[in-house]
Amino acid sequence: MIDGIRIKVCGLTSPGDAELAGRCGADYLGFIFYPKSPRAITLTQFQAMQPRLPTGRKVAVSVSPTTEELRAWARAGADFFQVHFPTDTPLATVAAWAEAVGPDKLWLAPKLPPTVDLAAELLPLAGIFLLDTFHTEKFGGTGQTGDWTKFSRHQQAHPARTWILSGGLNPENIGAALRATGAKFVDVSSGVESAPGMKDCEKLKRFVVRLNER
Repeated sequence: MIDGIRIKVCGLTSPGDAELAGRCGADYLGFIFYPKSPRAITLTQFQAMQPRLPTGRKVAVSVSPTTEELRAWARAGADFFQVHFPTDTPLATVAAWAEAVGPDKLWLAPKLPPTVDLAAELLPLAGIFLLDTFHTEKFGGTGQTGDWTKFSRHQQAHPARTWILSGGLNPENIGAALRATGAKFVDVSSGVESAPGMKDCEKLKRFVVRLNER
Protein backbone atom coordinates (compact mmCIF):
# COMPACT_ATOMS: atom_id res chain seq x y z
CA MET A 1 0.00 0.00 0.00
CA ILE A 2 1.32 3.43 -0.95
CA ASP A 3 -0.07 6.45 0.88
CA GLY A 4 -3.31 4.60 1.58
CA ILE A 5 -3.75 3.32 -1.99
CA ARG A 6 -3.61 -0.38 -2.80
CA ILE A 7 -2.05 -1.34 -6.14
CA LYS A 8 -2.46 -4.40 -8.33
CA VAL A 9 -0.02 -4.81 -11.21
CA CYS A 10 -1.68 -7.06 -13.76
CA GLY A 11 -0.65 -8.99 -16.85
CA LEU A 12 2.57 -10.34 -15.34
CA THR A 13 4.25 -13.01 -17.45
CA SER A 14 7.61 -13.59 -15.74
CA PRO A 15 9.00 -13.99 -12.22
CA GLY A 16 11.33 -11.05 -12.84
CA ASP A 17 8.46 -8.68 -13.56
CA ALA A 18 6.55 -10.00 -10.55
CA GLU A 19 9.55 -9.29 -8.34
CA LEU A 20 9.88 -5.81 -9.86
CA ALA A 21 6.23 -5.07 -9.15
CA GLY A 22 6.64 -6.23 -5.57
CA ARG A 23 9.71 -4.06 -5.03
CA CYS A 24 7.84 -1.04 -6.38
CA GLY A 25 5.06 -1.47 -3.84
CA ALA A 26 2.41 -3.63 -5.55
CA ASP A 27 0.02 -5.19 -3.05
CA TYR A 28 -1.27 -7.74 -5.55
CA LEU A 29 0.17 -9.45 -8.62
CA GLY A 30 -2.18 -10.32 -11.48
CA PHE A 31 -1.73 -13.31 -13.79
CA ILE A 32 -4.07 -13.65 -16.76
CA PHE A 33 -5.46 -17.06 -17.69
CA TYR A 34 -7.58 -15.82 -20.60
CA PRO A 35 -6.07 -17.25 -23.82
CA LYS A 36 -7.21 -14.32 -25.99
CA SER A 37 -5.19 -11.83 -23.93
CA PRO A 38 -1.73 -10.85 -25.23
CA ARG A 39 -0.62 -11.20 -21.61
CA ALA A 40 -2.00 -14.70 -21.10
CA ILE A 41 -0.05 -17.43 -19.36
CA THR A 42 -0.83 -21.11 -18.90
CA LEU A 43 -1.32 -23.02 -15.70
CA THR A 44 2.00 -24.75 -16.32
CA GLN A 45 3.80 -21.42 -16.66
CA PHE A 46 2.20 -20.17 -13.46
CA GLN A 47 3.26 -23.28 -11.59
CA ALA A 48 6.83 -22.84 -12.82
CA MET A 49 6.89 -19.28 -11.44
CA GLN A 50 5.55 -20.28 -8.03
CA PRO A 51 8.87 -20.71 -6.16
CA ARG A 52 9.71 -17.06 -6.84
CA LEU A 53 6.29 -15.55 -6.09
CA PRO A 54 5.16 -14.11 -2.73
CA THR A 55 2.39 -15.76 -0.75
CA GLY A 56 -1.02 -14.22 -0.21
CA ARG A 57 -0.90 -11.75 -3.11
CA LYS A 58 -1.43 -13.63 -6.38
CA VAL A 59 -4.58 -12.93 -8.41
CA ALA A 60 -5.77 -15.31 -11.14
CA VAL A 61 -7.53 -13.23 -13.80
CA SER A 62 -10.00 -14.94 -16.14
CA VAL A 63 -13.12 -14.54 -18.26
CA SER A 64 -16.20 -16.66 -17.44
CA PRO A 65 -14.19 -19.62 -16.07
CA THR A 66 -15.53 -23.00 -15.06
CA THR A 67 -15.58 -23.81 -11.36
CA GLU A 68 -13.00 -26.53 -11.99
CA GLU A 69 -10.65 -23.98 -13.57
CA LEU A 70 -10.99 -21.78 -10.49
CA ARG A 71 -10.20 -24.72 -8.23
CA ALA A 72 -7.21 -25.69 -10.39
CA TRP A 73 -5.76 -22.18 -10.11
CA ALA A 74 -6.34 -22.30 -6.36
CA ARG A 75 -4.49 -25.60 -6.10
CA ALA A 76 -1.65 -24.07 -8.13
CA GLY A 77 -1.26 -21.26 -5.59
CA ALA A 78 -3.54 -18.41 -6.64
CA ASP A 79 -4.82 -16.47 -3.64
CA PHE A 80 -7.62 -14.44 -5.26
CA PHE A 81 -9.74 -14.78 -8.39
CA GLN A 82 -10.68 -11.83 -10.60
CA VAL A 83 -13.48 -12.89 -12.93
CA HIS A 84 -14.61 -10.86 -15.92
CA PHE A 85 -18.00 -11.74 -17.38
CA PRO A 86 -20.86 -10.40 -19.53
CA THR A 87 -23.80 -8.75 -17.80
CA ASP A 88 -26.18 -11.46 -19.07
CA THR A 89 -24.30 -14.18 -17.16
CA PRO A 90 -26.85 -16.14 -15.04
CA LEU A 91 -26.75 -15.29 -11.35
CA ALA A 92 -26.45 -19.00 -10.58
CA THR A 93 -23.17 -19.10 -12.49
CA VAL A 94 -21.71 -16.23 -10.48
CA ALA A 95 -22.94 -17.85 -7.27
CA ALA A 96 -21.14 -21.06 -8.27
CA TRP A 97 -17.89 -19.12 -8.66
CA ALA A 98 -18.35 -17.67 -5.18
CA GLU A 99 -19.03 -21.12 -3.75
CA ALA A 100 -15.98 -22.61 -5.49
CA VAL A 101 -13.41 -20.17 -4.03
CA GLY A 102 -15.32 -18.22 -1.38
CA PRO A 103 -16.83 -14.71 -1.66
CA ASP A 104 -13.88 -13.29 0.27
CA LYS A 105 -11.50 -14.41 -2.47
CA LEU A 106 -13.68 -13.63 -5.48
CA TRP A 107 -13.22 -10.31 -7.29
CA LEU A 108 -16.04 -9.63 -9.73
CA ALA A 109 -15.42 -7.58 -12.89
CA PRO A 110 -18.71 -7.38 -14.80
CA LYS A 111 -18.58 -6.00 -18.33
CA LEU A 112 -20.89 -3.03 -17.88
CA PRO A 113 -22.10 -1.13 -20.96
CA PRO A 114 -22.02 2.67 -20.57
CA THR A 115 -25.66 2.98 -19.50
CA VAL A 116 -25.70 -0.08 -17.20
CA ASP A 117 -24.83 -0.14 -13.51
CA LEU A 118 -23.87 -3.12 -11.38
CA ALA A 119 -26.80 -5.44 -10.63
CA ALA A 120 -27.63 -5.29 -6.92
CA GLU A 121 -27.96 -9.07 -6.67
CA LEU A 122 -24.22 -9.43 -7.34
CA LEU A 123 -23.21 -7.48 -4.24
CA PRO A 124 -23.54 -10.36 -1.73
CA LEU A 125 -21.40 -12.67 -3.88
CA ALA A 126 -18.07 -10.84 -3.52
CA GLY A 127 -16.36 -8.25 -1.38
CA ILE A 128 -14.32 -6.71 -4.19
CA PHE A 129 -15.52 -5.35 -7.53
CA LEU A 130 -13.43 -4.08 -10.44
CA LEU A 131 -14.75 -1.62 -13.02
CA ASP A 132 -12.80 -1.64 -16.27
CA THR A 133 -13.21 0.27 -19.52
CA PHE A 134 -16.12 -1.05 -21.57
CA HIS A 135 -15.33 -2.45 -25.00
CA THR A 136 -17.83 -4.30 -27.16
CA GLU A 137 -15.41 -7.10 -28.04
CA LYS A 138 -12.83 -7.16 -25.25
CA PHE A 139 -12.78 -7.88 -21.51
CA GLY A 140 -10.34 -5.28 -20.20
CA GLY A 141 -6.79 -4.82 -21.41
CA THR A 142 -7.75 -2.08 -23.86
CA GLY A 143 -5.41 0.58 -22.52
CA GLN A 144 -8.28 3.06 -22.79
CA THR A 145 -9.41 5.23 -19.88
CA GLY A 146 -12.58 4.15 -18.13
CA ASP A 147 -15.61 6.07 -16.90
CA TRP A 148 -14.33 7.71 -13.73
CA THR A 149 -17.71 9.27 -12.88
CA LYS A 150 -19.39 5.87 -13.05
CA PHE A 151 -16.72 4.37 -10.81
CA SER A 152 -17.12 7.13 -8.25
CA ARG A 153 -20.90 6.69 -8.24
CA HIS A 154 -20.62 2.95 -7.52
CA GLN A 155 -18.02 3.44 -4.80
CA GLN A 156 -20.16 6.04 -3.05
CA ALA A 157 -23.36 3.99 -3.39
CA HIS A 158 -21.83 0.79 -1.96
CA PRO A 159 -19.13 1.77 0.55
CA ALA A 160 -19.23 -1.65 2.25
CA ARG A 161 -17.59 -3.15 -0.85
CA THR A 162 -14.06 -2.55 -2.12
CA TRP A 163 -13.88 -0.99 -5.59
CA ILE A 164 -10.89 -1.27 -7.93
CA LEU A 165 -10.34 1.42 -10.55
CA SER A 166 -8.99 -0.01 -13.80
CA GLY A 167 -8.63 0.93 -17.44
CA GLY A 168 -5.92 2.99 -19.13
CA LEU A 169 -4.11 4.06 -15.96
CA ASN A 170 -0.53 5.22 -16.41
CA PRO A 171 2.05 7.54 -14.80
CA GLU A 172 0.61 10.55 -16.60
CA ASN A 173 -3.02 10.20 -15.46
CA ILE A 174 -2.95 8.33 -12.15
CA GLY A 175 -2.98 11.54 -10.10
CA ALA A 176 -5.98 12.94 -11.94
CA ALA A 177 -7.74 9.58 -11.72
CA LEU A 178 -7.39 9.41 -7.95
CA ARG A 179 -8.50 13.00 -7.48
CA ALA A 180 -11.54 12.49 -9.70
CA THR A 181 -12.69 9.18 -8.20
CA GLY A 182 -11.42 8.95 -4.64
CA ALA A 183 -10.28 5.41 -5.50
CA LYS A 184 -8.36 3.55 -2.82
CA PHE A 185 -7.43 0.57 -4.98
CA VAL A 186 -6.07 0.73 -8.54
CA ASP A 187 -5.16 -1.79 -11.22
CA VAL A 188 -2.43 -1.04 -13.77
CA SER A 189 -1.14 -3.10 -16.68
CA SER A 190 -0.45 -1.69 -20.15
CA GLY A 191 0.32 1.75 -18.73
CA VAL A 192 3.57 0.45 -17.21
CA GLU A 193 4.69 -1.75 -20.11
CA SER A 194 7.27 -1.55 -22.88
CA ALA A 195 5.31 -4.24 -24.78
CA PRO A 196 2.29 -6.44 -23.93
CA GLY A 197 3.27 -8.58 -20.95
CA MET A 198 6.64 -6.86 -20.46
CA LYS A 199 6.72 -4.41 -17.56
CA ASP A 200 8.89 -1.31 -17.82
CA CYS A 201 10.87 -0.59 -14.67
CA GLU A 202 11.02 3.18 -15.18
CA LYS A 203 7.33 3.48 -16.03
CA LEU A 204 6.36 1.45 -12.97
CA LYS A 205 8.58 3.55 -10.72
CA ARG A 206 7.16 6.76 -12.22
CA PHE A 207 3.62 5.45 -11.67
CA VAL A 208 4.34 5.02 -7.97
CA VAL A 209 5.98 8.46 -7.71
CA ARG A 210 3.04 10.17 -9.43
CA LEU A 211 0.62 8.31 -7.17
CA ASN A 212 2.39 9.84 -4.16
CA GLU A 213 2.30 13.30 -5.75
CA ARG A 214 -1.46 13.39 -6.41
